[in-house]
Amino acid sequence: MDSNPTLCVAITHRIAASPQRRITFAEYMDMVLYHPEYGYYSSNAVKIGFKGSDFFTSSNLGNDFGELLAEQFVQMWEILGRPVPFSLVEMGAGQGLLALHILNYYQLHYPDFFAALEYVIVEKSPTLRQEQEQRLQKFSVRWCSLEEIPTKSITGCFFSNELVDAFPVHQFILEAGELREIYVTTPQNLTSLERQKEENSFIGERSNFEFVEVTGEPSTQQLAQYFNLVGIDFGQRTYADGYRSEINLAALDWLSIVADRLQRGYVLTIDYGYPASRYYNPRRSQGTLQCYYHHRYHDNPYINVGRQDITTHVDFTALERWGEQCRLEKVGFMQQGLFLMALGLGSRIAALSHQEIPLSQLLQRRESLHQLLDPTRLGGFGVLVQSKGLTEQEKSQSLKGLTVPE
Repeated sequence: MDSNPTLCVAITHRIAASPQRRITFAEYMDMVLYHPEYGYYSSNAVKIGFKGSDFFTSSNLGNDFGELLAEQFVQMWEILGRPVPFSLVEMGAGQGLLALHILNYYQLHYPDFFAALEYVIVEKSPTLRQEQEQRLQKFSVRWCSLEEIPTKSITGCFFSNELVDAFPVHQFILEAGELREIYVTTPQNLTSLERQKEENSFIGERSNFEFVEVTGEPSTQQLAQYFNLVGIDFGQRTYADGYRSEINLAALDWLSIVADRLQRGYVLTIDYGYPASRYYNPRRSQGTLQCYYHHRYHDNPYINVGRQDITTHVDFTALERWGEQCRLEKVGFMQQGLFLMALGLGSRIAALSHQEIPLSQLLQRRESLHQLLDPTRLGGFGVLVQSKGLTEQEKSQSLKGLTVPE
């Protein structure tokens, strides 16, 4: 398989240096995706788009997604009393296409808002940041990490599109009704680990020549506390032995930082996922982890190491409830297709019949707009909006994107 041998060696060294010669799956996934030199997002391996790529996002379908989101941000600015500056903080900006579409749209159609706008990008990948800087060089954009943003300094909106799904997750499995964490080790360490029968069991199905899985006691109490947060009880008989899934603790840490940096305004999160009751449905017994490699997907994270994307669905219940503990109030949750329809996607589809453009372009544009709407594709993504620091009068003003279209 097409693994990065240098990255595999680095992971092997991390395992060997660990006290029990194993690392959590979250540590493994973090190295595979975000190792400073060899990780998927840190190297030239990441490919976004269509031809020869691993995956594409809504922004790859044209300007419409960004322009419709731009309409929502303008209304947020109006509701907050037109503050200057109004900060838009995009977290995980990919190739910079979404930022380009939003900023172009404001420059052409909303000069007052454009003048008040501070656009900030939080990007962990040096490769993607370089591409963003090149694409956005005609605009005033600031790049920084979340940690570099001062506490309670942002009035505006933190937003992300397909960010949370790429956070490293802990994996677990139910064994004899007990929650056990899945760890990653190497075949040469397996013999000594297997001697500790009371602590570890070997999972042979998901392994390769480089790495194998073992189970053990949870690495942190936060795993059990997570299920108290989202209201899931694995003690119910409906959960069979061998039930396997994942927990995204990194999403809670991320949301804590975002809430701390936001003084007044909104957090808008777009991603694919479910409420906890659907996410941890007993029938979804193997979790949601998927790997993307050249537009093909599978569920083995131990092949194409450093060359493929690894994602999991988002537990929106966790974001809502943890947000409440961070003083973020839920404004609304809606499918992306309906959200974009409320912002004018329907009008754009209807206007196609009146445009004098070549038939091939017309069909391509129609297909793009329908993909944004299709509930089985991008239209089925979730859109969660949370707020902080709003007055009662500001809270009473409904966001256009959360208004169910007729």
